[in-house]
Amino acid sequence: MRITEDTRVPIARNRRLGSRASLALAGAAWLALGASARASAPHDGGFVTSDGVRLHTLVAGPDDGAAGAGVIVLVPGWTMPAWIWDRQLRTLSAHHRVVALDPRGQGESDIPESGYDQDRRGQDIAELIATLGPRPVLLVGWSLGVLDSLAYVHRSGDERLAGLVLVDNSVGEPPAPVPWRGSVRPLRPSDRAEWMARFVRSMFRQPVDPAMLDRLTETALRTPREAAAALLRYDVPREYWREAVLSVRRPVLYAVTPRLAAQGRNLEAEDPLARTVVFPGAGHALFVDDAERFDAMMDGFMTHQVWPDGSR
Repeated sequence: MRITEDTRVPIARNRRLGSRASLALAGAAWLALGASARASAPHDGGFVTSDGVRLHTLVAGPDDGAAGAGVIVLVPGWTMPAWIWDRQLRTLSAHHRVVALDPRGQGESDIPESGYDQDRRGQDIAELIATLGPRPVLLVGWSLGVLDSLAYVHRSGDERLAGLVLVDNSVGEPPAPVPWRGSVRPLRPSDRAEWMARFVRSMFRQPVDPAMLDRLTETALRTPREAAAALLRYDVPREYWREAVLSVRRPVLYAVTPRLAAQGRNLEAEDPLARTVVFPGAGHALFVDDAERFDAMMDGFMTHQVWPDGSR
């Protein structure tokens, strides 16, 4: 299955998806919905983990409680808050329950002294999913959230998942990724605020409201230096992530910038349910930089692969 860079048709043809034309029409029809029909203002939620940490969430969309109704869970990247998914919370919630997580030490969640490793972060996701009842989950992880989501899979398997979306981080496939221009190593203790501001700016290639950049920087600085550093030291080999993603028996969507395209090709060669979409004009936060295409891609993925029977 080839990687596509077509800006109108985000997922390539295969037996389960049908033709390119049907995907284009589905995405276009979804984007043509009125803004009032799509919008759903997020509200605060949360839960307390098994080790006593309060984790904050943002929640949007219908909650009819039906056992077959699916839920979208969004996990942000390193030091980033749940609200960076604001656009997706509003657009994807027109037909689905959407829950965005503030991981421990980030956003409005508690800042405990421990738990900044892949095992605990994966367990936090498992405990969040457990609060959603029996409903199937489309798990979406971005950046460090990719690794946290794969740690969840390593710990809990894919039984609760309807699908998995991994956004712009390595999945352990060769070749090892070339560091991007916003690489977060090393952390610089002497000028942390200035450095974090540069890091935040580096996530985008398209113009971003300066107020949003300032707010993201302020929020990122809330994560203590020691916790932020620990989150960059997950002590597992690259094969750990590859084993996790290849163990998933559900549809997998890998949305990446060009530096990870080769990993996407290798993933598709090994997993017949995996599809890769490259965003050549976007930065690391590609769901912000190219939000319209990202949302249309998500809608096509959900409609044709994750919930093809129309379940929500």
